[in-house]
Amino acid sequence: MADTRKIYVLNGPNLNMLGTREPEIYGYDTLDDIAERMEDAAHRAHVEIDFRQSNHEGHLVDWLQEAHREGAHAIIMNPGAYTHTSIALHDAIKSITVPVIEIHLSNPHTREAFRHKSYVGMAAKGTIAGFGAMSYMLALEAALEL
Repeated sequence: MADTRKIYVLNGPNLNMLGTREPEIYGYDTLDDIAERMEDAAHRAHVEIDFRQSNHEGHLVDWLQEAHREGAHAIIMNPGAYTHTSIALHDAIKSITVPVIEIHLSNPHTREAFRHKSYVGMAAKGTIAGFGAMSYMLALEAALEL
């Protein structure tokens, strides 16, 4: 019988601009490129991926709660700039039982000082950062092991 686990992959603001936005920092892969690779890997692992992006904080909160209600196996989240500002995302993660893996394409700790604090990371199960688009695949491997 196939595994029916579902993993949500939630992406925050400006990630729809990947591939053209500061490629020297974020790389040339688009979010669609990343989603396609994740879908392929998920298919091989017999899990379902629900891949989403929004520039709106409230959508991300709603999706975290939806994943909880739906009994998701895990959430992989690249909150973008909300990482450093969103107590709402922190509180939403703390209010659900689904483990959240925070991811970043770049390593925030090697960048501007304001990027060093992560409200999302304070509530997440763990963080993977600095591996470019591969951060998503590493997070998927971690999620499958949970």
